[in-house]
Amino acid sequence: MSESPASTTAATAPLRPLHDPRLLIPLALLALYVIWGSTYLGIHFALESYPPFLLAGTRFLGAGIALYGFLRWRGMAAPTALQWRYAAFTGLLLLGMGNGLVCYAEQRVGSGIAAVAVASMPLFAALFTGLYGQWPNRRESAGLAIGFAGVIVLNLGASLSGSRLGALALLVAAMCWAFGSAWSRRHDMPQGPMNTAAQMLCASVALLLFGFFSGERMPAHPSLHATLALIYLAVFGSIIAFTAYLYVLKHARPALATSYAYVNPPVAVLLGILLAGEHLGSYDLAGMAVILLGVMVITLAKGRGSAAPSSPRLRFGGGAR
Repeated sequence: MSESPASTTAATAPLRPLHDPRLLIPLALLALYVIWGSTYLGIHFALESYPPFLLAGTRFLGAGIALYGFLRWRGMAAPTALQWRYAAFTGLLLLGMGNGLVCYAEQRVGSGIAAVAVASMPLFAALFTGLYGQWPNRRESAGLAIGFAGVIVLNLGASLSGSRLGALALLVAAMCWAFGSAWSRRHDMPQGPMNTAAQMLCASVALLLFGFFSGERMPAHPSLHATLALIYLAVFGSIIAFTAYLYVLKHARPALATSYAYVNPPVAVLLGILLAGEHLGSYDLAGMAVILLGVMVITLAKGRGSAAPSSPRLRFGGGAR
């Protein structure tokens, strides 16, 4: 005896809240705030044995293969040739240059300070999305201005003055991540988590090639501490948090999607103090207070012009909003 449409609807109704962006967006943001805040310290520990670009490449290669294999096993279609091309370009910007340069910089600056410098990313994101005609609303602009003021306060200290090269690498990383995020939203990216897997696979090839050609070599006897950090980065930082980021990027306004960059610094600095003995100065405290105020303004700025989650033109990590 077949089920009636009414009974089918009733049976599946309890599952709908699990797919409600009003529930998933806050959960995804929480994952970004906590997990990506901790990955700066994870990179710090992994660098004890692994060189920066090979570290990033190995991380994304392992995570990409695992996620891609799982998705194909579950029956998800492979990306088209055009989607692979777009994923390669976006992955190079977000993961290859965005994450690879952070790993490079953390050889010279502390994990918390690296997260603080990357907090400039939403400012570049606002610029790049504005070039596509989607400027931040007034409240979001106010939050961005407050957050930028916090970054200025943090840079008044001496944390970044000891390594101009590290500071430059972090600034370029933030710019690449912001442009890649804005660019991907307007192109035909792979669907759902397949976008994450494709970008990680493409970025890993570029990172590994650059690492080997620049003279980096994998350690013969890496420490257990560093290897566990690498595994954490691959599973939590790459698969879980990056998938959450692409989900928020699709369903929320750009300023909200990039607001994690204002929360990650306090999380990273706190973990660096507790677990790595890093120093927190008075400018760091003042700057983080201003940054948190900025992210509160951005998070509450859900003004008009937000994308409708049901829009058929939207794609996970791509499409127009």
